Amino acid sequence: MIRIGQAGIPLSCKGRTNKDGLVYTKKILDLNAMEVQFVRGLYVMEDEEAQFMKDYAKENDVELHVHAPYYINLSSEEKPKVTASKKRILMSAERAHYLGAKYVVFHAGYYGKKDPEDVYLIMVKELTDMQNTIKAKKWNVVLAPETTGKASQFAGLDDLLKLRKEIKCEICVDFAHIMAREQGKTTYDKILDKLKGIKHLHTHFSGIEWTAKGEKRHLLTQAKDIKELLNSLIKHKADATIINESPDPFGDALKTKKILDSLR
Repeated sequence: MIRIGQAGIPLSCKGRTNKDGLVYTKKILDLNAMEVQFVRGLYVMEDEEAQFMKDYAKENDVELHVHAPYYINLSSEEKPKVTASKKRILMSAERAHYLGAKYVVFHAGYYGKKDPEDVYLIMVKELTDMQNTIKAKKWNVVLAPETTGKASQFAGLDDLLKLRKEIKCEICVDFAHIMAREQGKTTYDKILDKLKGIKHLHTHFSGIEWTAKGEKRHLLTQAKDIKELLNSLIKHKADATIINESPDPFGDALKTKKILDSLR
């Protein structure tokens, strides 16, 4: 199955709570996924709203996920920043649990002046520690570090797949970030070949502009790129959720749904 949704609350939705956004996503847009955004801060969500969203999503077959704050660097030289980063991820995990959201997506950190292998080992240590906390708290969520768009950021697809195998986390596959990171020298087929055996793919998608250093900015998602990705997912018989993160995530998610319906 291929699910389609957007990051955040639709701009055309009159209500500005996540509860409003979820109902609008299903009733008006007829999409079946939504990523709740804590990217700019862990704002307070009332228990009533979280319970409503959990129940509504289950009853209406809408898949919920959470994106943790951008302000995360698990490989920082400064220990207080690492501690604060882990706290933000775990607070996002707690919110995800009460929302009934499964994946907790985040950008894990930067290489800085460290050797890439040393950064990888740091990620193993810090993510394992957080996984142990999640298990102890009995939160029904999984950590999903995201493929990043710059070579200076941890990490590309190969390292995240290695991490997933070693510590049993999940990953968020951002197709646009991978394209930027690899300067367009790959294809969706090649990416999906590496993902064989993963039961469900949580993915991000948008247009992307890049420089020699990687990602520069997200762009509107072009129909030809959407069709190419969807054809590849269908060919690989992938079970996937596509969260659009373009400057118009709601319009582009609807565009993706329309193209998927035509391919079916």
